[in-house]
Amino acid sequence: MIGVASMPGKAVSADLYRGHFTNKYVAVTGAARGIGLAIARAFAESGATVCLIDRDDYVQFASDDLKADGLDVCALQADVTDEIQMVRLFEELGTSWGKLDVLVNNAGVIAISDLADTSVADFKRVLDVNTTAMFLGIREAAPLLRAAGGGSILNAASGQARQGFIYTPSYAASKFGVLGLTQSLAKELAMDKIRVNAYCPGIVATEMWEYNDREWGSRLGNYKPGELIAEWIDNIPLGRPASESDVSNLILFLASSAAEYITGQAVNIDGGMFMN
Repeated sequence: MIGVASMPGKAVSADLYRGHFTNKYVAVTGAARGIGLAIARAFAESGATVCLIDRDDYVQFASDDLKADGLDVCALQADVTDEIQMVRLFEELGTSWGKLDVLVNNAGVIAISDLADTSVADFKRVLDVNTTAMFLGIREAAPLLRAAGGGSILNAASGQARQGFIYTPSYAASKFGVLGLTQSLAKELAMDKIRVNAYCPGIVATEMWEYNDREWGSRLGNYKPGELIAEWIDNIPLGRPASESDVSNLILFLASSAAEYITGQAVNIDGGMFMN
């Protein structure tokens, strides 16, 4: 049986970006675990000072683990959907750092359910976390990015920003919304030398995909655990799911000076699931 966590990619950030982000300040939401934590680690290993942001109190333990490795990080606990908390968070970063060079809007949730079982409250919750909170974070971070003389904003989209999947109307809507938000704000913030891009992962080897395999599998057929996701992986041209390091490597590139002429784009990181 093929497990989603059994085929990791190779982390290359330590080799390609060592020291590249020295004296840069980076904030990453949804950073307590999974992709967000991998992104935070990659930036810190590349010389940046990084703030891990998450509503989960585990974010402090994650930060402590990175500090134990000698990395320059801190943790702030906040609900990204709470306007008051987010205003205070970026005020605190402004007091501590005075500027911000990179914001990674990585926090996200997914809900898989039949249409009849999807309440308005459930639908709004997914949009609140995946899209509205992203707008809020960008709004509050923009003055700090301007203070740095420009910078980079990276927004978590999805393969579902390319094609909505069955039983996930709220998630698909939220991720299509991320693309519109990214394009609109890329045009507005370009005058401040702030680049805004989105990244679109496909199947990534994280805990979330265990949930996805179970919930989709129960609705799409009589799948045993792991069978549905194995079937989907078989259809990926590169033959494996993405690892967290695959995603963090893309993020480092998009935030780096090598990508200084790229803005308003949504970049697929899915092994060829969607080609456009």
